Amino acid sequence: MRSQKILPIAVSLPLLFTLAACGGGSPDAAQNAGAGSSPASSAENQELDSLTQEQLVERAREEGQVTVYSFTSRIAQVEEAFEEEYPGIDFIGHDISSSEQITRLQAEAQAGSPSADVAYISDAPVVVTELLQDGILTNHVPERMAEVVPAEYQEPLLANRLSTKVLMYNEEAHPEGSPITNLWQLTEEEWNGKVVMVDPTVRGDYLDLMTEIVAQSDAMAAAHQEHFGRAIELDEGVATAGEQFIADLYANGLVLVDDTDNVNAAVGQTGQEDPPVGFTSYSDRRDNEDEGWALQVSLGTGPSTGITFPAYLGLVAGSENPAAARLAIDFLMGDDSPTGGPGYEPFYVAGDYPVREDVENPEGAVSLEELAAWDIDPEALAETRSDVADFILTLG
Repeated sequence: MRSQKILPIAVSLPLLFTLAACGGGSPDAAQNAGAGSSPASSAENQELDSLTQEQLVERAREEGQVTVYSFTSRIAQVEEAFEEEYPGIDFIGHDISSSEQITRLQAEAQAGSPSADVAYISDAPVVVTELLQDGILTNHVPERMAEVVPAEYQEPLLANRLSTKVLMYNEEAHPEGSPITNLWQLTEEEWNGKVVMVDPTVRGDYLDLMTEIVAQSDAMAAAHQEHFGRAIELDEGVATAGEQFIADLYANGLVLVDDTDNVNAAVGQTGQEDPPVGFTSYSDRRDNEDEGWALQVSLGTGPSTGITFPAYLGLVAGSENPAAARLAIDFLMGDDSPTGGPGYEPFYVAGDYPVREDVENPEGAVSLEELAAWDIDPEALAETRSDVADFILTLG
């Protein structure tokens, strides 16, 4: 069993945003990815997809290994469970952020030498409009999932679950509930220097959060009216209520860090008298006991607590182990039990939302309705994401 964390490819920030924010990949990348869609490989895909489960396992054992790029460190738990279920197949899990995955997958496609077989990835706007569009990733829906996963989560790539980036607070310091009932409070002096998040110029899912806030400008304008009792006034150079919120948030001493764990520790560490709040993953509450945190989601915050977004599973075109890749995706979707079994167990926690209709919600999880987060539209966000990124760069 081999598990490691890959260091990102050296790439400048402007280049990363060029890759992550625009709608098309490089011609070379598309050409190399397209090679994986040749008639021969198409026939191979059809043949692999027609195999029974027993035949697929046999073919995967012949390949002997599968490499998975994963945006979550929980892939290490999947690795252990997979190798116990399928001895003889080496599951190689790489913990690498979605932004870094995108850069690496594009570079490997351009070089014609993909290293991964499966991508477990968020940053949906870029994944859909670049990796999928350029043929770097292709979709695979195990036959047994077709009846239990709603159609919207089977296309354009199969979603493993819905993840979140939402406002969180310290429930030890605020036992009566969140101190934030309206997002515009975060722009007031009381919260100056006391709002933490990962820099959206570093991590795509946080840029998606900022882009969705801009997309929801009508709701942000209404929330401003509700909180301040007056209509919003836009600064010069600011086009929407969402942009104004972001500008005011930055001007109010927004604390930017480079890792989600840093947000969690700053917000959730117990023993604080006056802790900050921050945007992070609701599912990170699972680490409260082990880490000494008191993270809790900010329910009741208007107009929204944040965003939900799909965690995608995709086959890497031209990979060396296509049968094992399909088996890994099947395993990551869980078994037929009400909790999804060993393959899904790392994600069966409050704050991650199963897309399978036959899997029960984890104990202690609030419903999606109660969470009241915005569910992103990846293709719509892709159209404005680069503009929001450019706007944010003017605020630094």
